[in-house]
Amino acid sequence: MTTTIRLTQYATAAVRLQDPPGELERVLDGLGGVASWPAGELLVGLADGDDAAAVRISAGVALIATTDFFTPVVDDPYDWGRIAAANALSDVYAMGGRPVVALNLLCWPRELLPLDLSARCCAAAWTSRTPPTATWPAGTASTTRNPSTAWRSPASPTRTGCCATTPAGRPAALADQAAGHRVLNSRHKATGEVFPHAVDTMATLNRDAAVAALAAGIVSATDVTGFGLLGHVFKLARASGVTAIIDAAAVPYLDGARQALRDGYVSGGTRRNLDWVRPRTDLSTVDESEALLLADAQTSGGLLLVGEIPGAPVIGELVPAGPHTVVVRG
Repeated sequence: MTTTIRLTQYATAAVRLQDPPGELERVLDGLGGVASWPAGELLVGLADGDDAAAVRISAGVALIATTDFFTPVVDDPYDWGRIAAANALSDVYAMGGRPVVALNLLCWPRELLPLDLSARCCAAAWTSRTPPTATWPAGTASTTRNPSTAWRSPASPTRTGCCATTPAGRPAALADQAAGHRVLNSRHKATGEVFPHAVDTMATLNRDAAVAALAAGIVSATDVTGFGLLGHVFKLARASGVTAIIDAAAVPYLDGARQALRDGYVSGGTRRNLDWVRPRTDLSTVDESEALLLADAQTSGGLLLVGEIPGAPVIGELVPAGPHTVVVRG
């Protein structure tokens, strides 16, 4: 569908409302002891570097809980809804969870945009991309200056994996999706060009990759979203006290991503990602443009797995800790 209303022009942030890398960590620094959990119940918390929390609620049963805020990255409301739902559920799949319920929080500038556009966003999430195993029992809406949708996605994990369980001596693979979403989204916002292959990629659920990872016995994974590949690799390696070696040539990118980079469609979020990881990352074998592409602030990206599954390209390996947290090989 082509709409005469360009939703991206009403969003002051081109992707989900996410604090710059490092700022959220400073805000949350020292909060680990605020919530007092009985011994053994909190499985994954602030110190683990993940986007979701995991709490044991009974023997053999745990709850994964995550929330995502998401402003329009494309102009079509239906595609926006598909992408927003896939992005929110990705945190659950990255931890080996099975979505069981989702709550949608809608923020809408009702004086600027017709409500039927918001209805298409919500309908897309429910009819085309919400897993059949999950229910959508409730939601709420509020008026705001910028359109955004937020998802709360509790889930039941089959086996919890997290950033802090990363072993050295294992390969790193990127499952399901090529990178380069943000440079294409930035081009779309600036020019109105539509990239259907990027939309389909961003709206793809990471469910199959998560199932395959569990079957392969993988215990460490994360989804690649707003902090970019470099940022999420950095968080994963730092949480586990290892060094990540990334082969830049092995990272797959969407068609048109490199051209968009050359044409200057680099977001401020991508530059902040690179500035954040640069002090602890060896980038000596790649140029600045390649480093920016590796730091590209992704939208509903694939899963970074510590291990191998069929069809997922190996892009590096985890080794014992060295002087750098991440080493990029050109």
